[in-house]
Amino acid sequence: MLASAETPGMDPSRANPSAESSDRAAAGGHDTSDNPVAEVRKAKSWEYGPFVNWGTGVGDRSDFKFLSLGFELGRPISRPLHLGILSGQFELGGNIMPLWQAYTPAPHQTTVVHLGQTSVVPLGGGTYTGASMTPVILRWNFLTQSRRFQPWFQGAGGLIYTTHKFPPEILVPHGTPGGTSVWNFSPQGGIGFHYFTHPKRSIDIGVNAVHISSASLGDRNPGVNASIQVQVGYTFWK
Repeated sequence: MLASAETPGMDPSRANPSAESSDRAAAGGHDTSDNPVAEVRKAKSWEYGPFVNWGTGVGDRSDFKFLSLGFELGRPISRPLHLGILSGQFELGGNIMPLWQAYTPAPHQTTVVHLGQTSVVPLGGGTYTGASMTPVILRWNFLTQSRRFQPWFQGAGGLIYTTHKFPPEILVPHGTPGGTSVWNFSPQGGIGFHYFTHPKRSIDIGVNAVHISSASLGDRNPGVNASIQVQVGYTFWK
């Protein structure tokens, strides 16, 4: 009768091909050795780090500009799912922006028509400052064979508070902005990628289309129908 023995110095994973295959499957079909993307995917690593947003309104709000600074946190919550070209891993996250600003045209006179009557009225404007929070970010991280590049797309919903009613509206007596609200909602969606500069360190770039609306919390809801905002961040993985 013959007995098998492990050769001294032999790598146990080499001696057990099924174990090696299991490790590769958990990583989405890729060996995690010297592969930062596969490593964080397999470990379902937490990701966190600072970011800056810069954007511009489009259409009738193309003269609006936006700036925000924040911190984002997220973590994959599913194993890699194999769906052909859409194969990927589901992630849940959120962010907070202690500084949120909108730059709008300075206060000026504008012509309005109401019930067939034309009149010239003062319109508010200038810089609006506040804070924002996006408590739910639903992100899909695509499976990739790249060691450094991890693309994704996402949908999210946020809340914005400003110290003055936003967006600027016709001024009512005593110079008080009327018609809008200090609270606005920000449904959004976008695409982006992580680029790993080191294991568990990445530079992140995303582009989001953001809608800003008070959901009629004010008397009127002119909002910002669409804006394009570019996000640049740096992420730590744990």
